[in-house]
Amino acid sequence: MKNSAASFGKGAGAVTDRAAVQFKTIRKARRYHQVAEQIQQLIAQGILKTGDHLPAERELASQLGVSRSSVRDAIRTLEVTGILESHHGRGTVIRDLSTDSLVVPLANALVRKRGMVAELLDVRRMIEPALAARAALRASDEQIAQLEEILRRQRAKMRRGEETMAEDSEFHRTIALAAKNSVVLRVLDILMDLLRESRSQSLQVKGRRERSYAGHVRVLNAIKRRDPAAADRAARQHLTEIQGVVMRQFRPEA
Repeated sequence: MKNSAASFGKGAGAVTDRAAVQFKTIRKARRYHQVAEQIQQLIAQGILKTGDHLPAERELASQLGVSRSSVRDAIRTLEVTGILESHHGRGTVIRDLSTDSLVVPLANALVRKRGMVAELLDVRRMIEPALAARAALRASDEQIAQLEEILRRQRAKMRRGEETMAEDSEFHRTIALAAKNSVVLRVLDILMDLLRESRSQSLQVKGRRERSYAGHVRVLNAIKRRDPAAADRAARQHLTEIQGVVMRQFRPEA
């Protein structure tokens, strides 16, 4: 694959010495996921650091050989996991990830169990219904409006036959934000990241996107009614349904 060089800004926009970061042209399948992975790799390698600016959306799309929509979805996914931060008029910046040290021991333990998808999903079922119930009590009007906007985007992409994992992740993370517990928020970020591949594969199963969207609608309706018990039940039902779809991927073929 051919490579493209990209220039990055540091801090308030000054040019950094790291002026020739090499991006690889993206393959056709699941492009936004590959864009996100490439940015994460550059961060892990220390080529991109806290405070560095990504190229503008149009420029990055051109260098990677993808659409601007793919770049937007990749950036949104990395914002949801706390890796990137977008500022109006200032562009997209690599966040200070030092707070991750609070959950590194948990992250390492979960990485060793990456193959135990059922256990990771079970942890989500322990955490997320309680978060939905708390969100029903604590979510601001602005956060509820944000959840509605996420579902509008999810429905539109679903009808176009496009992947909706970015919206799925953003929906669950916004509920965690509304629950107002930063430690649980970071734990959820780790779980969602470790489950990324299985979630992406399950979203290709016929009817999975529609079931996911319907589950989100039920959760949001309960939150809007300020009914914590209903929000808990809706989140539990949603995760149980999704777990059934995800785990079918790991059953041996007859």
